[in-house]
Amino acid sequence: MFNSITTKSWLTALLLTIPLLLSYPNTTLAQTISGTVLDAQTKQPLAGAAVRQMGTSRGVVTEDDGSFEIRLSENGERALLITYLGYKDREVDLTVPNKTGEIFMFPETYIGDDVFVSATRADEASPITYTNIESEEIERRNLGQDVPYLLQSTPSVTTTSDAGAGIGYTGIRIRGVDPARINVTINGIPVNDAESHAVFWVNLPDLTSSTQNIQIQRGVGTSTNGAGAFGGTINLQTSSSRVEPFGEINTGFGSFNTQKYNVKLGSGLMENGWQFEGRLSKIDSDGFIDRAASDLDSYFLSASRHGERSLLRADVFSGKERTYQAWYGIEESVLENDRTFNEAGTEKDGEPYEDQVDNYQQNYYQLHYSYKLSDSWNANLSAFYTKGFGYYEEYKADEDLADYGITPLIPSTPAESDLVRRRWLDNDFYGSIFSTRFTPNDTWNVTFGGGYTYYDGAHFGEVIWARYAGDSETEDRYYDNDGIKKDLNLYGKLQLKLSEKLNSYVDLQVRGVNYEFLGNGFVQSSTGGNVRDSLVAIQQDDQLTFFNPKFGFVYSLPEKQRIYASFAIGGKEPTRDEYVDSTPQSRPDPERLYNVELGYRGDFSRHYLGANIYGMFYRDQLVPTGAINDVGEIVRENVPESYRIGLELQGGVSLSEHLSVSANATFSQNKIVEYTQFTDQYDANFNYLGQQATTYEDSDIAFSPSVIGNGVIGYQSGGWNAELISKYVSRQYLDNTQTESSSIDPYFVNDLRLSYSLDSISLLEGITATLQVNNLFDHEYETNGYTFGWLESGEPVFYNYYYPQAGTNFLFKVTWKF
Repeated sequence: MFNSITTKSWLTALLLTIPLLLSYPNTTLAQTISGTVLDAQTKQPLAGAAVRQMGTSRGVVTEDDGSFEIRLSENGERALLITYLGYKDREVDLTVPNKTGEIFMFPETYIGDDVFVSATRADEASPITYTNIESEEIERRNLGQDVPYLLQSTPSVTTTSDAGAGIGYTGIRIRGVDPARINVTINGIPVNDAESHAVFWVNLPDLTSSTQNIQIQRGVGTSTNGAGAFGGTINLQTSSSRVEPFGEINTGFGSFNTQKYNVKLGSGLMENGWQFEGRLSKIDSDGFIDRAASDLDSYFLSASRHGERSLLRADVFSGKERTYQAWYGIEESVLENDRTFNEAGTEKDGEPYEDQVDNYQQNYYQLHYSYKLSDSWNANLSAFYTKGFGYYEEYKADEDLADYGITPLIPSTPAESDLVRRRWLDNDFYGSIFSTRFTPNDTWNVTFGGGYTYYDGAHFGEVIWARYAGDSETEDRYYDNDGIKKDLNLYGKLQLKLSEKLNSYVDLQVRGVNYEFLGNGFVQSSTGGNVRDSLVAIQQDDQLTFFNPKFGFVYSLPEKQRIYASFAIGGKEPTRDEYVDSTPQSRPDPERLYNVELGYRGDFSRHYLGANIYGMFYRDQLVPTGAINDVGEIVRENVPESYRIGLELQGGVSLSEHLSVSANATFSQNKIVEYTQFTDQYDANFNYLGQQATTYEDSDIAFSPSVIGNGVIGYQSGGWNAELISKYVSRQYLDNTQTESSSIDPYFVNDLRLSYSLDSISLLEGITATLQVNNLFDHEYETNGYTFGWLESGEPVFYNYYYPQAGTNFLFKVTWKF
């Protein structure tokens, strides 16, 4: 099954997972824990609350002032369970610093902010492969890099950065699946661009400073809102209610003139049920690549009102970026001598064009309401509006003015000119989503939900300067068209306990898409009595309906162990480029994915283990083949059969009270059963001779490494925290021909993160200083690239471009909490 995986790849991944096989001594020492249990809203003490160490019968009750003191057993879990009549049970993880002291309890009728994401989230009763990242871990990793870099140590994930340092344009792949196939939501609201299906994380700078938790689902996952989940889902929940007032200032700096500043303020949960929170952020970085600077601004505002059985919340957040273009990469021959070269703007004679930038802003407005109809039934409704506007500007030399609708005023005036153009996107995206969950008892529950979204994207271009401007006027548009997309989805989920240990899961979704756009089409015309087809731009639309069923089982074993199995189907429509760069006759078909997951997870008192076998079988997957369609464009084409089959392993162990080790590894095969590559042919005088077709069988899917491994060794003592973070990624091919000369070499990189916290400082809740050294051993490596070429007199001529990542660099942050 895995015959293409090299011995070196296996050995490297094995080194990362060896810690999972280590035995460990039980060195937990008896410890006495004290604290106070309070009502979250009134802050009044709760007398008589039961406090028990989980995994034991050892427990106490709180005094009249809510205080307690409990001596832990060496044989129990390092966690407490607090129960009180009329209040929700509360688990307190004692392995997380500062989790004792004041412990707040919420009434049974209290609705938490997680209600807005629960309908699309997986839990232990769901046969879904997922990873949760909680606020403590997010805060520890957050030094200013984009969201993908906070997720890069999770299973089956690879990341890339155009600027080479994780700030600016970044990307993420899950199991080799590209970003346009990964569904992203914030509080259940879709984020993917409706036309390109991509998520531009640069438009969401410092979002993680206002993120409470993140769930990554691998495979088709649960039914969700927005673009079809076609191999992965990333679901973010923004900050949830914090009981006490707080303030926080973060200041940071690092290599490449990186600077980060933010301030966060919150009112805490007031007695009248209101809570307010806000954040203002600024991030600047020059980037590792020349002129790959990023100037990023963002803010986040939230107001919520907790009623006796309801929750109303409004979130407003925005990101603005001005980023110098670094998306061209570096040609292979140049890379050997200069790993920071940037060709953007170099068409201008002399100094590169200084405004070769991407300038874009995106504003998000979300309104959420949840009501608890009964103790077993709640309903949620959300409305949203996302406004995006901006452009990218570039200097172009020797452009044909006719392509811009410009006619020379004088016949002797050149028909070509240097010019500066802006290509604009001005879009409006709005809609509503809803969900309702009914849980009559512990045996079954049902969830019903869905949403409707409307997208209106205006695409237009302007020439803002030309050496020879001809008959052009200011703000003339040389192209101007809109894309309108309507998306309706409905889903129903049933979880049914078939026995004490066996749970079943059924999830059915219907999704309908209507897309209107200006695209290419053939119309009949008559000239001199001859009828022929003429290619013109005509208004078109396409309507698609997808049925995405999912079902599976979860079997519970002793000691928090479970086995799960699931089967799911996902469907996905083509992107905007595939619509507008084709005709109805050559338009590609939608893609289908059949996903099988079989896994095990065990969570024990001091270690955890997990294993998952997956199969992702595609029908009509869209891949670039180099073929030219009937309008002369190179677009992605459907391939009948392709697949991803893999094994994911993960685990972690507390070797002592201070030392812990965790690791994960993915071993996979990612294949196209049969694939035909088309290559342009030219003679010695560069006259076009057509295309040559070459058929490949069982070739690797591009950008799909067969081995991905991550390891973390952590040490924590008092205020000190240290982590050595390692990542290995095997060879990735730039296209689907599995040609080693057009590939990304394997890489193994290590980062070191050190932090120290001081608590109970006068006038402050605490100070934490964090230093992260990336690429500790200064390894030269690339994480992304592309290739193109042709045949000249029968001989191949190919060019590879790569995106190199920074050598040893650092980020430093100081957090002031009050």
